[in-house]
Amino acid sequence: MPTYVYETIPEDPSTEPRRFELEQRMADEPLSTDPETGLPVRRVISGGVGLLAGIAGGGPTYQPSMGSCCSGGCGCG
Repeated sequence: MPTYVYETIPEDPSTEPRRFELEQRMADEPLSTDPETGLPVRRVISGGVGLLAGIAGGGPTYQPSMGSCCSGGCGCG
């Protein structure tokens, strides 16, 4: 099951939002309120880890031994 990150949407803009993680099935509806505070929440989009191999069209693939991407090492720079 994936873990989703949520943050509260405070009414007062000077209040820091509270972030928390929740393990949910992909079929579950996103939360609309924080279970702890009752404040409205939004799901935070964060980077994931993925490995692309055998891309149709022959695009570049990640190879750690070649250096970081955009330095030209992976063919994208």
